[in-house]
Amino acid sequence: MPVASDAGAAQVQRAAWVRAGVRVEYFSLAWMVVEAVASVWAGALAGSLLLIAFGLDSVIELVTGAILLWRLSIEASGGTMERVARAEQRAARVVSVSLVLLCAYVLASAAYGLLTQRRPQSSLPGIVIALVALAVMPGLGLTKRRLAERLGSRALRGDAASSFTCGYMAATVLAGLVLNAVAHWWWAEDVAALVFLGWLGLETREALEEAREGPGAAADHDQRDETE
Repeated sequence: MPVASDAGAAQVQRAAWVRAGVRVEYFSLAWMVVEAVASVWAGALAGSLLLIAFGLDSVIELVTGAILLWRLSIEASGGTMERVARAEQRAARVVSVSLVLLCAYVLASAAYGLLTQRRPQSSLPGIVIALVALAVMPGLGLTKRRLAERLGSRALRGDAASSFTCGYMAATVLAGLVLNAVAHWWWAEDVAALVFLGWLGLETREALEEAREGPGAAADHDQRDETE
């Protein structure tokens, strides 16, 4: 009886953590929608490659977050994870290709801006977006990482890492926008975009590695995590 009772208590606790993960992902997705729309809009108005790239990366993170939310929702409802694992693998391939194209876009546009001395306008809305993202994303990443450790979820750990990366990106974007607005350094945003590309490159490499793994490999990872 005590063993059965302990097992039941563990299942109840895990279910509570899964529900907490679902709530966190809903908040994360809502923020990514705001961040993506506001960044692309502000970037288009100011002619800022840096802001547009930040917004497009948010769109890609929105896709991966939606897949993770679906996965958590399936577990919360007691369903099988096999179909979700296959869908997650297909989504991983789409995301990895999108990230490669985004890297190429950022590199080509930044190089063109430096060569032609393109001068983007200063963007107060962009600075506000970057400031808020810098305040929100580290705390969100810590929350996801704590839940990932409790659930033994490899996917949620990866999503937590993406949130931290988004925070680093926001700091880079903020630095470029402020230098352009205050010091009027026309090249600051393009140089910051190249620094941004470094973070984006790390995210792309991780996405490509995940895309190369089959659904069976992903499931094996999750099973090992859950038993640790």
